[in-house]
Amino acid sequence: MPAPTFPVVAPRWLDADQQRAWRNYLRGSASLQEAINHDLEQSAGMSLSEYEVLVRLSEAEGRTLRMSVLADELVHSRSRLTHTIRRMEAAGLVERTTCAEDRRGVNATLTDEGFARLEAAAPGHVESVRARMVDRLTPEQMRVLGEIMSVFVEDDEPAEA
Repeated sequence: MPAPTFPVVAPRWLDADQQRAWRNYLRGSASLQEAINHDLEQSAGMSLSEYEVLVRLSEAEGRTLRMSVLADELVHSRSRLTHTIRRMEAAGLVERTTCAEDRRGVNATLTDEGFARLEAAAPGHVESVRARMVDRLTPEQMRVLGEIMSVFVEDDEPAEA
């Protein structure tokens, strides 16, 4: 979806409740991501970004995704993903190869070592997510949070023809 343009004619300022909600969202989401990232680094020696790469590749057919698709799924810039994959490739967790169908594209493939690291990291990561978020919310709050965030995920999905 192309980025919308916002003419500055007459700004519609946020009221106090909207401003409080916005700031709580910014602070809460940053704090949660930082805490979960810290937990993963301490328990598994990897970042949340690296963990998410391993997860996405583990779920893909043949444990392989085109780098551009992986970047879109992770909402990362291609240059950021390339840097992350380069580091993971040096650690033996993933391999990069040229796409057979389109020689211009590059695939990332999860190695057996990468899959083993994911399996080892997953239990601790799930406990971190539970302790830091899931268990702090009611089931209803979790359901509503999922519904709210799906609005933004749907905004990013390409329109079907």
